[in-house]
Amino acid sequence: MALLGALIFFGLTSAHQSLYSRNWTKPLDVVIYPINADRFIATQQYIDTLSSATFTDIETWASREADRWNIPLDKPFAVRLGDTVTALPPALPVDATSADTLIWGLKFRWWAHRHTPKGDASLTTVRMFVLYYDPFSDKPLAHSLGLQKGLLGVVHAYATKRQAAQNNIVISHEMLHTVGASDKYEGWGGPVYPYGFTNPLRTPLFPQRSAEIMVGRIPTSHTSSYMAESLKSVQINRFTAAEINWIDH
Repeated sequence: MALLGALIFFGLTSAHQSLYSRNWTKPLDVVIYPINADRFIATQQYIDTLSSATFTDIETWASREADRWNIPLDKPFAVRLGDTVTALPPALPVDATSADTLIWGLKFRWWAHRHTPKGDASLTTVRMFVLYYDPFSDKPLAHSLGLQKGLLGVVHAYATKRQAAQNNIVISHEMLHTVGASDKYEGWGGPVYPYGFTNPLRTPLFPQRSAEIMVGRIPTSHTSSYMAESLKSVQINRFTAAEINWIDH
């Protein structure tokens, strides 16, 4: 009964969110909520240094890309830092089945509904929950996720200024998932041709000069690539632009 109620509750909001978030008539609000995921003092000390300026690169990059695709908005995304959230979101099970993922999605949306700070509970705001971890931990980061239904993202990031620029790439990647963009990489992490290339017609094809946002890696051959250092070397290609309603399919 609880699952049915959640399905009804969230189903009623999804269509409205999808329509609003993709009409690009005004900036889409994005709020980033930091979470101390490992409860380390050093992690919290890093979180305490965060401000909205930490994420300005995301706005600047999105504005640049919108201009390239002739979107009549000076700023398609208005990004700001929200309050720190102390609770941890539900974790997606390892090797999750389709059913597991569906159930996790409902649990995450309900968790986000309960833990969104007062004043931010808008149906038309993208909420990105960023879980920070000590950078010296030997534990690999879990996979970050973005949900179009609910305009929600959960990002796993390292708590260090040296990683801030690449953290912003991951946040931007998951942010675009919330407005309809799909992943464009192979199982090993490299881009699928041509969908994950910023310039699939380049001659010679390799090396590419930039990364597609839904990959985040710059290909140097059909089997090798490297992570972009910042959003300065990341673009939105025509496939992603079509998915987020910036151009016609």
